[in-house]
Amino acid sequence: MSNKLKIGLPKGSLQESTFELFRKAGYKISSTSRSYFPTVNDEEIEIILARAQEIARYVEDGVIDAGITGLDWTLESGANVTTVDSLIYAKQGLRKVRWVLAAPENSKFKTVQDLKGKIIATELVEYVKKWLKSKKVSAKVEFSWGATEAKPPVLADAIVELTETGSSLRANNLKILDTVLESYTVVIGNKESLKNQWKKGKLENIIMLLKGALAAETRVGLKMNIQKSSLSKVLALLPALQNPTVSALSKEGWQAVETIVEEKIVRNLIPALKKAGAEGIVEYPLNKIVY
Repeated sequence: MSNKLKIGLPKGSLQESTFELFRKAGYKISSTSRSYFPTVNDEEIEIILARAQEIARYVEDGVIDAGITGLDWTLESGANVTTVDSLIYAKQGLRKVRWVLAAPENSKFKTVQDLKGKIIATELVEYVKKWLKSKKVSAKVEFSWGATEAKPPVLADAIVELTETGSSLRANNLKILDTVLESYTVVIGNKESLKNQWKKGKLENIIMLLKGALAAETRVGLKMNIQKSSLSKVLALLPALQNPTVSALSKEGWQAVETIVEEKIVRNLIPALKKAGAEGIVEYPLNKIVY
């Protein structure tokens, strides 16, 4: 039987961005909306979709060898797994997310200490209990099945909820009192599976390509031609990933320059390069940057 690495991927809000990340890394995943067992263009990988909240338990039990889930759900589960690496991305972009303690704008609550004896609603029950204990605050923590932002002040005094931008909290007239946990996506592994050198190596290769795809997400490549007399002036404008690649052109006195830059600076950089003497400037997208 050929070697297989069983990987759990999150079904739900992170599914689309995870599939897209894998695509950029070279793995095409195909799945129907109701399927929990998608196909992938690598016969050595078997993918299982599960809720992010459940993946750590499946990894701990050996149902899957590895999984991609949130640090938050890994800590919440208390599962005995190995955190292999981190992948900083979320459903709305390349960022970490926060679990925050929030209360109604017009409430008297200003700090977590003001919630002593009160009711806090959250999905992150066990972690919040530990956090409150570390703050020496005794409060009732209730599990929330959803629509958590709508619960204060009638069904709860405060909430601990996940936020990327804070817009949903503001829309529900809630103010942030404290940050409970900063979370991000992690790759976790079953301790026994990681003792298998083939599985460990396969997982490390996948992570390398995924991180390469993430590194390329905010960058583009630039190519241009420059007369030797203008070369130093143009190079001074380039914030290269390493150092720009400079090579001679067949045309006497001209050089070709190629580099990688942050996409957000390109709209200002290209006019400056043109003014400094660069010609034939080409901008192109990147799939992966492997350090």
